[in-house]
Amino acid sequence: MITGKTRVCGIIGDPIEHTLSPAMQNAAFTGKGLDYVYLPFRVPAGQLEKAVQGLRALDFAGVNVTIPHKVAVMPLLDEIDGLAEYIGAVNTIVNRNGVLKGYNTDAAGFYEALVAGHITIPQKKIVVLGAGGAARAIAFILADKRAKLTILNRTPGSAEAIARLIFKALRVEVKTGELTDKNLKSSLVEADILVNTTSLGMSPRTSDTPVPAALLSKDQVVVDIIYNPWQTRLLKEAGQKGSSVISGLEMLVRQGTAAFELWTGVKAPVDIMRKAVEEALKKNEE
Repeated sequence: MITGKTRVCGIIGDPIEHTLSPAMQNAAFTGKGLDYVYLPFRVPAGQLEKAVQGLRALDFAGVNVTIPHKVAVMPLLDEIDGLAEYIGAVNTIVNRNGVLKGYNTDAAGFYEALVAGHITIPQKKIVVLGAGGAARAIAFILADKRAKLTILNRTPGSAEAIARLIFKALRVEVKTGELTDKNLKSSLVEADILVNTTSLGMSPRTSDTPVPAALLSKDQVVVDIIYNPWQTRLLKEAGQKGSSVISGLEMLVRQGTAAFELWTGVKAPVDIMRKAVEEALKKNEE
């Protein structure tokens, strides 16, 4: 029941229709008996500053931040957590008495998803596709775990910016390049792990893929952080080649539990959150 005491959380981004976070977080609030509600808000890029001001004015408990705001939101906040500062991207905002602080739970969520899949990182050759906010977090945590990274992006300059950030923070060299079939082919020949952080393949454009099937190998682990659909074209074609695959569902759950705990101070019900996401995905497929 919504009351005058109900705390409001949510997610801001554009597009936002695909998000499963409301199902996951509201199930968690209910499971823990908390008087909170979580809602999605479509915020175009030109309205981001006003939206952030609204969080404070309306006394939101906090929000998640998704495409395309994870980097642009940072200068609009009062404080930035140290890890998010290093990564250069925020995906969670907490409002404490009118002070908005930004965090990044993507990095830990991604790493915990790999651990759950029994994937080791040190010295592995990993190709990351994309250079947005999620890519920043993922590249940072992989570099911190001493992977040998290559970042490919349609705009090479954005990949180079992440490489410079990682070298400044960790003194780890990262290769970069333009996301082309030629560079994909040369990079994937020896890659142990492929990580897609682009939106190619995300609902409703589920027929898209960032990698031609011919370039995939059974000897690789393929990770797609897209969770809607949980089985993207990339993962389907990788599975057909015999690759080990990890969907974005587990990363979604793991980063969501961290955000839940930041907003509420209560231990997150991981199993309840995972079940809620799985049920929401099944409904989408019907």
